[in-house]
Amino acid sequence: MSPQIKRTFKISAWTLGIVFFITTLLITRVDRSDYRESDYYKQTMTIIDTMDIPQSKGSIWLASWAKSNVTPDKPLGLLGYKPRGPYEFVQDSSFVKALVVSNGISTVLFLNYEFMIIHPTLEAAILNSIAEAQLPIQHTFFTATHTHSGLGGHIPGLLGKVAFGGYDKSFVKNLQQRTIESIETAVASLDTADLFFQKSLTTDLVANRLIEGDSIDPYVRQLIIRRKDGKNATFLSYSAHPTIMDRKFMGLSGDYPSALSKFLEEKHYDFTLFAAGTVGSHKPLADGKDTSAVEQYALTLSQQIMGNMKSFSTNKEPSILAGRIPIHLRKAHYRISEKVRLRPWVFNSLFGSTNPHMDVVKLGNTLFLSSSGELSGVFMKAWEDYAKAKKLNLIVTCFNGGYIGYITPDEYYDLPKYEVRDMNWFGPQNGAYFNEITYKLIDKASK
Repeated sequence: MSPQIKRTFKISAWTLGIVFFITTLLITRVDRSDYRESDYYKQTMTIIDTMDIPQSKGSIWLASWAKSNVTPDKPLGLLGYKPRGPYEFVQDSSFVKALVVSNGISTVLFLNYEFMIIHPTLEAAILNSIAEAQLPIQHTFFTATHTHSGLGGHIPGLLGKVAFGGYDKSFVKNLQQRTIESIETAVASLDTADLFFQKSLTTDLVANRLIEGDSIDPYVRQLIIRRKDGKNATFLSYSAHPTIMDRKFMGLSGDYPSALSKFLEEKHYDFTLFAAGTVGSHKPLADGKDTSAVEQYALTLSQQIMGNMKSFSTNKEPSILAGRIPIHLRKAHYRISEKVRLRPWVFNSLFGSTNPHMDVVKLGNTLFLSSSGELSGVFMKAWEDYAKAKKLNLIVTCFNGGYIGYITPDEYYDLPKYEVRDMNWFGPQNGAYFNEITYKLIDKASK
């Protein structure tokens, strides 16, 4: 063998070795081992079984609410879809909303941002501000509208900078100040109230976007508050993704949740808080992708909410149960093909903290559960039926200050779809896992 051939062979061998090393360092196979045999499963189930969730029984319901405009003075990057840069105009102002409910012993705060998600860094900043202000809040239940044309500026890290509107310290500081102002206003104006649960059916407004014709969750669920001073408020949840506005739209928009809130506050309520429900795998059925389509969709939805009520009940007993359940997960499974994923260290370097947990709040016989993942509405009917058998009304939301991607039925996992290929970060079997967690939490809350 000539020296030239030997040299070429050596270079090729080294090149192949380096490529193999880098490949091995960055990627690995998808782990499909039974989740029920894993340490993370056993840890979570032990926590749920043994955790004593604080609860209290009072003699009256007290409630109040407030909101504050958090639209910045100068445009920030839009958060949603692909990176679009700073918004060019304000279609809808963006608000933080605080709803406070108490039984005179315990006080729960429902906190809402007209953002796509609530990043763990923002959640931590807000909770620190609440503690520093010494506000009498025993539990904070974070929610988001999940608009895909909302404000960025609150997600740190490399991926936040590249894809999620970046991180602006002054904006986050302003968010903290405005949030505390809203909470303080609400706490200072608590008044006696009656609490109700309402469930309304919608038709031709939501569809399964992964499998055409597959099951959906078509219901709007509400907590309705009627105070003795005549003022009314509602917390409502729906499963359609707020993705009506076109991907190329360059205005700041709250999409249909913002328009819906305006319609409801014009005629029915003094305050409306919209929390994204089981939006995983669910899309809106709208006639268009512009502001007029948003307005029409919201108007139709508001009319169906008021006209298609299927159940209504009173939360008579002023009892509160509220707690936070940490969730352990399989190692990150960010897939680049059906059977191949990035190694967890790569995912963690890109995405940072995901803060997985579930929030549990029960007001009387209305149970609120919130996930850090985008739960699919396909699960909702079975969960609701199970809760109903336990004499509980169930409201499920997402975006609770953690974000762990999509949680869909396991039969969806190998579909060549964005939601389950790119955004199911901790599968496979995450659907079965969270299904089991939800049933156990319903059981725990019912006792």
